[in-house]
This record gives sequence, structure tokens and C-alpha cells, in this order.
Amino acid sequence: MKPRHKLAESKTPSGNIMGLYEQDGAYSINIGGQELMHSRANASECLLGSLGMARLKKKAVSRVLIGGLGLGFTLSNVLKVAEPQSRVEVVELFPEVIEWNRTHLQVLNGSLLDDPRVQINVADVVSVIRKAQPESYDVILLDVDNGPVAMVDKNNRFLYSKSGLGTIRHILRPGGRVVFWSAGPDVLFERRLQKAGFQVKAEPAKRYLSAKRAACMLYVADQASDFCGNDE
Repeated sequence: MKPRHKLAESKTPSGNIMGLYEQDGAYSINIGGQELMHSRANASECLLGSLGMARLKKKAVSRVLIGGLGLGFTLSNVLKVAEPQSRVEVVELFPEVIEWNRTHLQVLNGSLLDDPRVQINVADVVSVIRKAQPESYDVILLDVDNGPVAMVDKNNRFLYSKSGLGTIRHILRPGGRVVFWSAGPDVLFERRLQKAGFQVKAEPAKRYLSAKRAACMLYVADQASDFCGNDE
């Protein structure tokens, strides 16, 4: 096996070292020595984009929010079906990840950042969601942490909380969809989604297309038209 090469590294605001590595044509990003993503383990990220866009049914003008650029596989699958007039907003916390996509990762999906449908926003997606106007997005795709058990950034816990889910529901347009990536099943989170006014489907996802079984979970949540609850 060929040796692994460190292509770049940076320190996160929390003090952890984030590194970009290449090995035998494959790329990975680690934080604090733990692998967060790998270019050959992209099946769940691709499915995240496909499941989100499946709700639109060829809507001519749509607005999509992607929380977390990563290695660009979710963005790639969104752009495969997004119409020319669609707007795809990618929110990435680390500017280094955007820079790496434009440079070291051009051979993967980095060139997609120049697509006219794409808007790059260096920000915390939690802040973007909190500040968004009601009915801003048709689709929201969130792959910003390890799932409901926020591991990378404790601020991400808001996204999976009762308050956060209520906020997400309000900024979705009627009939909108949000899809959450999770490292595994979380029954309590699924129940919170339902209580927040979503129709929920837990979709098992493989990390590798060739894998025999699913290793993570995608929570597909659609606005329930008959929801009469509140966020209190």
C-alpha cells in the first residue's frame, strides 16, 4: 500500500488540528486524529443529496441549503438535478475546507464551487439557520457533525434540539424537506422530529457502495401539512 501524505493542515477554533491527507488517489480529512470523511466512503453523502432533491420534482426555481461542504459529494448530487435557475447555498464553517476543495480536491468535486448555481458562505450553519427568514428554503441538507450526538462542535446540538427543529420547520417552504446525516440510528431524535411537525423516514445508508450493510442513517423529514403543534 502506498504511504499516506499530508497535503495541508490547519488548527480549528477549538484548538484541534485538522488535516487533509492523500493516499493512493484517495483523500481524507481528520480532526484531532479522527477521520471525519474519506473520498472512497462517499455513498451516504451522495444519497443525502439525492434524497433531498427527490422532493423537488423538477421545480424550476428552488433554494437549497447544504450545511457542510466536506469533500463535495453531497453538492455534486444536488447539482446533478438542480434546475439552471436554482440557488444552492453551501455553508462551511472552515474556510480551509473551501480552499482545499478549490486546490487539492479539484480532481474530486472542487470545480463545482464555480457553478453559477452555487453560493459559498463561510459561516456556522447554526447561525445561518437562526437568522434565516421564514419559508426561505425548499430543501435543507445537514451533514455538519456526527449526527444528533454532536461531536465536532457543541453548538451543533441546537440543530437536533426541539428548538432547533422548530426553527428549521419555520424556514422551510411549504412542502419542504430536511435531511440529517447521522452516524447511526437515534430513536429519540426521530421522535423529536415527529413532535416538531415532520413526517419522518429513517433511511439506512452505506458508507461504501460495495458494502454489504448500512453503517449510518439518514433522517428524511418532510413538513407535515396537518401539524397543529407549537414550539413551546
